[in-house]
Amino acid sequence: MGAGTSAGTSGARRPKVLLAMGVGVAEGLFGERHLRRLTALAHTDPRVIAHDLAAPPPRVREALASAEVLLTCWGAPVLSAEVLGAAPRLRAVVHAAGSVKGHVTAACWERGLAVSSAAAVNALPVAEYALAAILFAGKRVLPAARLHERLRTRHDWRVELADAGNYRRTVGVVGASRVGRRLIELLRPFDLAVLLYDPYVDEAEAAALGVERVGLDELCGRSDVVSVHAPELPATRRMLDARRLALLPDGATVVNTARGSLVDQDALVRELVTGRLYAVLDVTDPEVPAADSPLYTLPNVLLTPHVAGSLGTELHRMADFALDELERYGRGVSFAEPVTAGDLGRSA
Repeated sequence: MGAGTSAGTSGARRPKVLLAMGVGVAEGLFGERHLRRLTALAHTDPRVIAHDLAAPPPRVREALASAEVLLTCWGAPVLSAEVLGAAPRLRAVVHAAGSVKGHVTAACWERGLAVSSAAAVNALPVAEYALAAILFAGKRVLPAARLHERLRTRHDWRVELADAGNYRRTVGVVGASRVGRRLIELLRPFDLAVLLYDPYVDEAEAAALGVERVGLDELCGRSDVVSVHAPELPATRRMLDARRLALLPDGATVVNTARGSLVDQDALVRELVTGRLYAVLDVTDPEVPAADSPLYTLPNVLLTPHVAGSLGTELHRMADFALDELERYGRGVSFAEPVTAGDLGRSA
């Protein structure tokens, strides 16, 4: 793969590359050093960005016609058969973000495009967020902070938080996705038991990961914290339903950094209103809860606006990855993180 249009000083080819992503995304993704490296690796004009390939302006249409690689990110335009028809030289898509489901279509696989995704890189901050949420949950940081805010005086916290702590707690990880696996790695230094539910992981692989493989019902019944990392698929919709939420021990915490649809939100709210459970939710269904949702005000809920994934300086990690992949392409080397059509049936 990777026949570019001319050779650079290193002997690698410099393919023609078109940026294709949402409005304003490139400004956060690329710093000056990234732009310098991009223009060294490829023939491209970083000022020409395809936001819409269904009816592109002339400069974008011209760039698309000669592009060999699309460098995409969030908000990338859909690569339909019509779009590919206007891109006869296109051979690869390098996605500087996670899932490619939103823009890579069946027509791309039929064309035989090579596709790469920074999903593994984007998994790092999500796993870090989940780790922080798990440790804070065990330490009872959320109820302690809320009560401290209310009391504003000395209090016997040893009595108040007699059940707090992360020693020999049990964490249930739902899904051995990239994020789930990275989280399992991050949990290893702590005195925690880790359960895993994933129908695609067998006993041998679970043992290699250092976790106990269990069914989802058992995981819910035994876990002090349940952290959700499964992909959004028809089979995973509301996998944490009312029945399974009821299995969680009193005082357990639900952490969701995957997709809101994986949890029955109405059932979860009913549990939260009673005060029986806690929740740390970075994703909800819908993505922004209704303005009158109890999730905003319940004292046992920490609600964040889908910020667990790459943000701020973390975007530069994804840019570095994408440029590394582009360099591999120019050298005729296989992508480090290829995506195939078969992968999408089990991934986000």
